[in-house]
Amino acid sequence: MLKTIQLHKKYNDFTALQSLDLEVGKGEIYALLGQNGAGKSTTINILLGLIKATSGDAFINNISVKDHPQEIKKHLAYIPETVLLYPNLSGIENLDFFSQIAGFNYTKDELAAFLKRTGLQESAYYKDLGGYSKGMRQKVGIAIALAKDAKVLLLDEPTSGLDPIATAEFTEIVRQFGKEGRTVFMATHDIFNAVNVATHIGIMKQGELIQNLPSKNFSAEEVQELYLKTI
Repeated sequence: MLKTIQLHKKYNDFTALQSLDLEVGKGEIYALLGQNGAGKSTTINILLGLIKATSGDAFINNISVKDHPQEIKKHLAYIPETVLLYPNLSGIENLDFFSQIAGFNYTKDELAAFLKRTGLQESAYYKDLGGYSKGMRQKVGIAIALAKDAKVLLLDEPTSGLDPIATAEFTEIVRQFGKEGRTVFMATHDIFNAVNVATHIGIMKQGELIQNLPSKNFSAEEVQELYLKTI
Protein backbone atom coordinates (compact mmCIF):
# COMPACT_ATOMS: atom_id res chain seq x y z
CA MET A 1 0.00 0.00 0.00
CA LEU A 2 2.95 2.34 0.67
CA LYS A 3 6.36 1.94 -0.88
CA THR A 4 9.48 4.00 -1.47
CA ILE A 5 12.32 3.07 -3.83
CA GLN A 6 15.70 4.74 -3.39
CA LEU A 7 13.99 7.96 -2.32
CA HIS A 8 16.46 10.82 -2.17
CA LYS A 9 15.98 14.51 -1.38
CA LYS A 10 18.69 17.14 -1.52
CA TYR A 11 18.55 20.90 -0.88
CA ASN A 12 21.69 22.37 -2.46
CA ASP A 13 24.49 20.72 -0.45
CA PHE A 14 22.21 19.39 2.30
CA THR A 15 20.90 15.82 2.03
CA ALA A 16 17.51 15.61 3.77
CA LEU A 17 16.72 12.06 2.67
CA GLN A 18 19.09 9.37 1.48
CA SER A 19 18.25 6.21 -0.48
CA LEU A 20 15.08 5.38 1.45
CA ASP A 21 13.68 1.93 0.70
CA LEU A 22 10.52 1.20 2.61
CA GLU A 23 7.43 -0.97 2.23
CA VAL A 24 4.29 -0.94 4.40
CA GLY A 25 1.56 -3.47 3.66
CA LYS A 26 -2.19 -3.45 4.01
CA GLY A 27 -3.26 -3.31 7.66
CA GLU A 28 0.25 -2.56 8.91
CA ILE A 29 1.13 0.32 11.21
CA TYR A 30 4.59 1.79 10.70
CA ALA A 31 6.12 4.17 13.25
CA LEU A 32 9.11 6.23 12.11
CA LEU A 33 11.32 7.49 14.94
CA GLY A 34 14.06 10.08 14.74
CA GLN A 35 15.24 13.43 16.02
CA ASN A 36 14.10 16.71 14.49
CA GLY A 37 15.80 17.01 11.11
CA ALA A 38 16.23 13.25 10.71
CA GLY A 39 14.04 13.18 7.59
CA LYS A 40 10.65 12.11 8.96
CA SER A 41 8.67 15.13 7.79
CA THR A 42 10.51 15.18 4.46
CA THR A 43 9.38 11.59 3.90
CA ILE A 44 5.76 12.44 4.69
CA ASN A 45 5.80 15.56 2.48
CA ILE A 46 7.11 13.53 -0.47
CA LEU A 47 4.46 10.85 0.11
CA LEU A 48 1.82 13.60 0.11
CA GLY A 49 3.20 15.03 -3.13
CA LEU A 50 3.91 18.37 -1.43
CA ILE A 51 7.59 18.29 -2.34
CA LYS A 52 9.37 16.46 -5.14
CA ALA A 53 12.09 13.90 -4.53
CA THR A 54 15.47 14.60 -6.09
CA SER A 55 15.54 10.99 -7.25
CA GLY A 56 13.70 7.73 -6.64
CA ASP A 57 9.94 7.40 -6.29
CA ALA A 58 7.17 6.63 -3.83
CA PHE A 59 4.01 4.63 -4.45
CA ILE A 60 0.60 4.74 -2.77
CA ASN A 61 -1.57 1.74 -3.62
CA ASN A 62 0.82 1.02 -6.52
CA ILE A 63 0.35 4.55 -7.93
CA SER A 64 3.47 6.64 -8.51
CA VAL A 65 3.54 9.83 -6.44
CA LYS A 66 5.93 11.40 -8.97
CA ASP A 67 3.77 10.63 -12.02
CA HIS A 68 0.30 10.98 -10.46
CA PRO A 69 0.50 13.46 -7.55
CA GLN A 70 -3.22 14.25 -7.68
CA GLU A 71 -4.41 10.66 -8.11
CA ILE A 72 -2.67 9.45 -4.95
CA LYS A 73 -4.57 12.00 -2.84
CA LYS A 74 -7.76 9.95 -3.34
CA HIS A 75 -6.19 7.14 -1.33
CA LEU A 76 -4.55 9.27 1.36
CA ALA A 77 -5.54 11.10 4.52
CA TYR A 78 -3.08 13.28 6.41
CA ILE A 79 -3.34 14.26 10.07
CA PRO A 80 -0.61 16.76 11.01
CA GLU A 81 0.63 17.55 14.52
CA THR A 82 -1.74 20.51 14.59
CA VAL A 83 -4.97 19.67 12.75
CA LEU A 84 -5.89 22.70 10.62
CA LEU A 85 -9.66 23.05 10.56
CA TYR A 86 -12.03 26.01 10.63
CA PRO A 87 -12.48 27.24 14.25
CA ASN A 88 -15.70 29.12 13.46
CA LEU A 89 -17.38 25.95 12.16
CA SER A 90 -18.63 23.08 14.29
CA GLY A 91 -17.08 19.62 14.22
CA ILE A 92 -19.85 18.26 12.02
CA GLU A 93 -19.69 21.32 9.70
CA ASN A 94 -15.92 20.86 9.26
CA LEU A 95 -16.48 17.18 8.50
CA ASP A 96 -19.21 18.01 5.99
CA PHE A 97 -17.08 20.67 4.27
CA PHE A 98 -13.96 18.53 3.85
CA SER A 99 -16.00 15.48 2.83
CA GLN A 100 -17.62 17.48 0.04
CA ILE A 101 -14.20 18.73 -1.14
CA ALA A 102 -13.18 15.06 -1.42
CA GLY A 103 -16.29 14.39 -3.53
CA PHE A 104 -18.57 12.83 -0.88
CA ASN A 105 -22.00 14.07 0.11
CA TYR A 106 -23.23 12.61 3.41
CA THR A 107 -26.40 13.12 5.42
CA LYS A 108 -26.16 14.61 8.93
CA ASP A 109 -26.77 11.15 10.41
CA GLU A 110 -23.92 9.67 8.35
CA LEU A 111 -21.58 12.50 9.39
CA ALA A 112 -22.53 11.97 13.03
CA ALA A 113 -21.78 8.24 12.65
CA PHE A 114 -18.22 9.01 11.51
CA LEU A 115 -17.69 11.29 14.52
CA LYS A 116 -19.13 8.66 16.84
CA ARG A 117 -16.60 6.10 15.56
CA THR A 118 -13.76 8.37 16.69
CA GLY A 119 -15.14 8.61 20.22
CA LEU A 120 -15.90 12.34 20.04
CA GLN A 121 -18.58 13.15 22.60
CA GLU A 122 -21.94 13.84 20.98
CA SER A 123 -22.37 17.13 22.84
CA ALA A 124 -19.41 18.55 20.84
CA TYR A 125 -20.71 17.77 17.33
CA TYR A 126 -22.42 21.14 16.89
CA LYS A 127 -20.02 23.28 18.92
CA ASP A 128 -17.48 25.57 17.24
CA LEU A 129 -14.11 23.92 16.76
CA GLY A 130 -12.41 26.90 18.38
CA GLY A 131 -13.42 25.48 21.75
CA TYR A 132 -12.07 21.97 21.07
CA SER A 133 -9.02 20.46 22.73
CA LYS A 134 -6.21 19.10 20.56
CA GLY A 135 -7.46 15.56 21.06
CA MET A 136 -10.97 16.55 19.97
CA ARG A 137 -9.63 18.27 16.82
CA GLN A 138 -7.67 15.12 16.02
CA LYS A 139 -10.86 13.10 16.23
CA VAL A 140 -12.49 15.35 13.63
CA GLY A 141 -9.40 14.84 11.44
CA ILE A 142 -9.76 11.08 11.86
CA ALA A 143 -13.47 11.32 10.99
CA ILE A 144 -12.50 13.13 7.77
CA ALA A 145 -10.16 10.23 6.94
CA LEU A 146 -13.01 7.79 7.53
CA ALA A 147 -15.40 9.84 5.40
CA LYS A 148 -12.85 9.87 2.56
CA ASP A 149 -12.50 6.09 2.93
CA ALA A 150 -8.73 6.64 2.91
CA LYS A 151 -6.71 3.46 2.53
CA VAL A 152 -3.46 5.04 3.75
CA LEU A 153 -3.16 7.41 6.71
CA LEU A 154 -0.12 9.62 7.24
CA LEU A 155 0.28 10.97 10.77
CA ASP A 156 2.85 13.53 11.96
CA GLU A 157 3.56 13.49 15.72
CA PRO A 158 -0.01 12.33 16.47
CA THR A 159 0.36 12.03 20.26
CA SER A 160 2.35 15.23 20.84
CA GLY A 161 0.60 17.37 23.44
CA LEU A 162 -2.10 14.79 24.22
CA ASP A 163 -2.86 13.78 27.79
CA PRO A 164 -2.65 10.06 28.71
CA ILE A 165 -6.39 9.46 28.21
CA ALA A 166 -6.40 11.12 24.76
CA THR A 167 -3.25 9.20 23.83
CA ALA A 168 -4.87 5.88 24.82
CA GLU A 169 -8.01 6.76 22.83
CA PHE A 170 -5.93 7.69 19.79
CA THR A 171 -3.91 4.48 20.05
CA GLU A 172 -7.08 2.39 20.03
CA ILE A 173 -8.38 4.21 16.94
CA VAL A 174 -5.11 3.55 15.09
CA ARG A 175 -5.27 -0.13 16.05
CA GLN A 176 -8.80 -0.28 14.66
CA PHE A 177 -7.61 1.24 11.38
CA GLY A 178 -5.11 -1.61 11.07
CA LYS A 179 -7.81 -4.20 11.80
CA GLU A 180 -9.92 -2.65 9.02
CA GLY A 181 -7.07 -3.19 6.57
CA ARG A 182 -5.96 0.44 6.40
CA THR A 183 -2.26 1.27 6.29
CA VAL A 184 -0.92 3.74 8.86
CA PHE A 185 2.42 5.54 8.59
CA MET A 186 3.32 7.87 11.43
CA ALA A 187 6.32 10.00 12.33
CA THR A 188 6.74 10.26 16.08
CA HIS A 189 9.08 10.88 19.02
CA ASP A 190 6.92 8.72 21.29
CA ILE A 191 8.88 5.47 21.57
CA PHE A 192 6.55 3.78 24.05
CA ASN A 193 3.43 4.53 22.05
CA ALA A 194 5.21 3.39 18.87
CA VAL A 195 5.99 0.00 20.43
CA ASN A 196 2.46 -0.20 21.81
CA VAL A 197 0.62 0.39 18.54
CA ALA A 198 2.97 -0.21 15.58
CA THR A 199 3.60 -3.46 13.74
CA HIS A 200 6.94 -2.11 12.48
CA ILE A 201 9.33 0.58 13.70
CA GLY A 202 11.96 2.50 11.75
CA ILE A 203 14.70 4.70 13.18
CA MET A 204 16.10 7.51 11.03
CA LYS A 205 19.29 9.51 11.39
CA GLN A 206 20.40 12.33 9.09
CA GLY A 207 18.01 11.29 6.33
CA GLU A 208 18.91 7.61 6.42
CA LEU A 209 16.86 4.66 7.69
CA ILE A 210 19.24 3.01 10.16
CA GLN A 211 16.90 0.47 11.79
CA ASN A 212 13.81 -1.33 10.48
CA LEU A 213 12.27 -3.53 13.17
CA PRO A 214 9.22 -5.75 13.68
CA SER A 215 7.90 -4.29 16.93
CA LYS A 216 6.64 -7.62 18.33
CA ASN A 217 10.26 -8.72 18.79
CA PHE A 218 11.27 -5.74 20.93
CA SER A 219 10.25 -4.15 24.22
CA ALA A 220 9.95 -0.38 24.58
CA GLU A 221 13.17 -0.41 26.63
CA GLU A 222 15.05 -2.27 23.88
CA VAL A 223 13.78 0.11 21.18
CA GLN A 224 14.74 3.08 23.35
CA GLU A 225 18.25 1.65 23.78
CA LEU A 226 18.58 1.13 20.01
CA TYR A 227 17.24 4.63 19.40
CA LEU A 228 19.75 6.24 21.78
CA LYS A 229 22.60 4.27 20.18
CA THR A 230 21.43 5.27 16.69
CA ILE A 231 21.12 9.00 17.27
